[in-house]
Amino acid sequence: MRDALCSSLVACAADQKFVFLTGDLGFGALEPLQEAAGDRFVNAGVAEQNMIGVAAGLAHAGFRPWAYSIAPFIYARPFEQVRNDICLHNLGVRLIGNGGGYGYGVMGATHHALEDYGTLLCLQHMRVVAPAFDADVRAVIPQLALQDGPVYLRLGRDEAPADFAPPEYASWRRVVDGEGAAVVAIGALAGSYISAARELRASIRPALWIVTEMPFEPESVPAEFWRDVERSGHLVVAEEHVAHGGAGQALVHLLLSCGRRAPRFTHLHARGYVSGRYGSQKFHRRECGLDPQSLIDRLAS
Repeated sequence: MRDALCSSLVACAADQKFVFLTGDLGFGALEPLQEAAGDRFVNAGVAEQNMIGVAAGLAHAGFRPWAYSIAPFIYARPFEQVRNDICLHNLGVRLIGNGGGYGYGVMGATHHALEDYGTLLCLQHMRVVAPAFDADVRAVIPQLALQDGPVYLRLGRDEAPADFAPPEYASWRRVVDGEGAAVVAIGALAGSYISAARELRASIRPALWIVTEMPFEPESVPAEFWRDVERSGHLVVAEEHVAHGGAGQALVHLLLSCGRRAPRFTHLHARGYVSGRYGSQKFHRRECGLDPQSLIDRLAS
C-alpha cells in the first residue's frame, strides 16, 4: 500500500499547506513525494516524539501535516505527544503507521503493532482508517487531506486475489455473499480471506464484510449487516490486533447498545507470540488462528 500512498500524496503536495514528516523512513519508495513537496518534505530523523510535536505545531499554524513511520514508532514511542499535543487540542495531524499487526514479521515484537488502534481510540477525537486494498488508500487520502481532527492511517499489504475487483470504497462493504456466519474482517487482513470464503459451499459460506474505519457509529452500519447477523445467529470478528480494546469488543458493545443480539460470537485476534518465536506475518497469523484455514475450520464447525 505504500506505493498507493506515495502516488496519492504526490497529488496532495500541490496544496502549499501540505507538509510530510518522516522518521527517517521511506527510502527507495517516497522519492516522488519528496520531489513534489520540496522543502515541505521533512526528514525528522529517529526522533519520533519531536516529529509529533512539530506536526502538532504545524497543524496549529494552519498547515496540513502528515507524519509517517513504522506503525509502533508512530503511536507507541511518541504516545504522550500524540495524546497531549495532538488529541487534547483536536489538531488535524494525520499519523501514518506502515506495517500494522505482524506486518514487519521477523523483525520482532518491537516492530509489531498489535494494540495500535485500540490504544489510539482511547484518545479524544481520534479516528482510525485501516484500508483493505490499494484502491482504498487512493480513495481515502483526498478525504483525510481535508480532515480537521487527528487520524491514524494503518497500512498493510493488499492481499486480495488477482481476480478480485474491490467494490467502491465505503467504511463497511460486503465482499462475499453467503448463508453462513456474518464475518467482519478489519483492514488488510480481509483480503486474505476472500478466495477461501468464495470456495466454501453455500450453506457455510460466510457473508464476509470488510470494515476499514473506527470508531463504530450506529448510523454507519448498513442494515444488510444487521440482517446477516440476525439471519445466521453467528457473528465472527477477525482482526490482527489484540482482543482487549479491539474491534471485536467495540462491535459487540455497539450491537448490545443497539438492542441487537448474536447468539454465537467468535473472535479471532492476535495472541502475541504463542510459541515464543518470531517469523513471517503468515507464521504469526497461523499461530494465532488468523489464517484463512483457521477461519474455514471455525465456520465448518
